[in-house]
Amino acid sequence: MHEVFMTEEQKRLREEVRSFVKSVPRQLLTDMDADKVRYPKEYLVEAGRRNLLGLRFPPKYGGRGLKWVDDMIALEEISALGSSLACLYSLVTIIGEALNLFGTEAQKQKYLRPTLEGKLYCAEALTEPRGGSDFFGATSIARKEGGHYVLNGQKRFIVGAEGADYFLVYAVTDPQAPAQSRLSAFIVDRDMGVDVKYIYGLMGTRGGGTGRIIFRDVRVPEENLLGEENGGSKLFYRMMIPERIVNGPPGGARAMLEIAARYADKRKAFGQQIRSFEAVSFKVAESITKLDAVDALVYAVAKTLDDGIGTGGYQRRLVSELKRFSTQVQWEVINDAMQILGGIGYTSVFPVERALRDIRLLTIWTGTNEVMNLIIQHEYYKELLAKEVEGRDVESDIPLTEAEAIEEKVYE
Repeated sequence: MHEVFMTEEQKRLREEVRSFVKSVPRQLLTDMDADKVRYPKEYLVEAGRRNLLGLRFPPKYGGRGLKWVDDMIALEEISALGSSLACLYSLVTIIGEALNLFGTEAQKQKYLRPTLEGKLYCAEALTEPRGGSDFFGATSIARKEGGHYVLNGQKRFIVGAEGADYFLVYAVTDPQAPAQSRLSAFIVDRDMGVDVKYIYGLMGTRGGGTGRIIFRDVRVPEENLLGEENGGSKLFYRMMIPERIVNGPPGGARAMLEIAARYADKRKAFGQQIRSFEAVSFKVAESITKLDAVDALVYAVAKTLDDGIGTGGYQRRLVSELKRFSTQVQWEVINDAMQILGGIGYTSVFPVERALRDIRLLTIWTGTNEVMNLIIQHEYYKELLAKEVEGRDVESDIPLTEAEAIEEKVYE
């Protein structure tokens, strides 16, 4: 995040988070990447002890009552630890958003407070074997029986599944209803009978406990319904804001660029530092420009959400733009960092190869970047076509007469 936008309080928050990030053992990162650690519970325990989880939520539940801008400042630092730890940190923000906005007071006390304290661990169950981006094509079913819902189905690619105490689960509660009116959201405790399988050999983003969860006649008390029955779409659309904005801060990519730039200042070839070659220096220039552009967009989107500016569709468009732009830039910057390092960048001597494996997933999860493009253009067209031209009508600035122009503009 650009320092010029920060208040003194935000700078102190950044230093506080930096201190936490520096305290994370190097061995934990390498063990997670080697799949020796499947779920780093002690990391969340320590973040909770330092009161760094769920910064935006009310103090009465253990948060700090801060804003999205503050959350992004924290995430910029956290993301230097890699995608797995950044995601586990962000899950508290994501699940916490659902509990804070849609949960009952009893649900907030039972789940939100201990989650922010680092004493309870959560995961979000969205993706199913038959569908990833097709969220509303979910086939998991929750059938009402007396004071319970009987839940059957499967979810996969669930980050944090290995260590989660409870899951935010979407399931069909009205099979006959239209797609966007058939789902409900539930808080499902692991000990209700959820079967968790840790089965994936991931290319990167390892150690975050990603697994498959299976529901076989899991009895969920009706008080664990989150929001209204068949109101899952309302919850989902709101949840896509925290889901996607947390991908924005590019702290990990910035760290990889710094490694490559420092290397280029030391490494010599043909009798001079390689930073003196345009093939290298221009990559650095392009990378830092793109990262600064991402940081500016992170701030603008976070401030828009904090101030409640625009419609829900407008906010969804901006968040989708951020997710799509930031993850693509991070991929490009880390890829260029490896290119600057050359062959040594392809080894474990530097963490760039791990970062490259990690970052690839970010263009896929929480909605692929292609889905982000669908949302962006859809919301843009809704805005554009709902209003007349504002400001100067530039389309009329042509040498033809109005009649001649109309005659030439054939649309069908």
